[in-house]
Amino acid sequence: MSRTVDEHKARAPEYLKFAVIICSTSRYKEFSESRRLNDPSGDLIVKMLKENGHAVTMRRIIPDDKTQIQRVLMRALKSRKVDAIIFSGGTGISPEDVTIETVQPLLEKEMPGFGEIFRALSYERIGSAAILTRALAGVANGKAIFCLPGSPQAVSLALKKLILPEAGHIIKHAREE
Repeated sequence: MSRTVDEHKARAPEYLKFAVIICSTSRYKEFSESRRLNDPSGDLIVKMLKENGHAVTMRRIIPDDKTQIQRVLMRALKSRKVDAIIFSGGTGISPEDVTIETVQPLLEKEMPGFGEIFRALSYERIGSAAILTRALAGVANGKAIFCLPGSPQAVSLALKKLILPEAGHIIKHAREE
């Protein structure tokens, strides 16, 4: 790492408060009907964040619906109890996958390197199917926002290799005046 990156990371917050939002119509319906949450990816995100000393201050499961995605994102962006937001699911290429199209216009700055590196890492694991992978990251209102695929493998990869190492660094820069 360069000296500048080391210096920035040394001044970055170490403890962050995360919102975890799962976008899945099928899981939302299942939860609405049974009141039981079957959410392996959400559970994994929460576990990994807590194991790394962070807090989860908001957790939601919502359907693949632009209005609901916008509503929960705006709530998280306005909350003083949230530093970073992770969306999981709704990033595929089927017509009902609308997470990226909904979140992207609300970003103040996009970080294209996140999706590029995530796909490169995915390619190492799953081969050419990585071309179907969509992931997004950016900042808005001094908060980091990440949109990940819904599989536990994708969640683990993104958290381990990209989000956990850089979230504090991203927020440090997003909050500079």
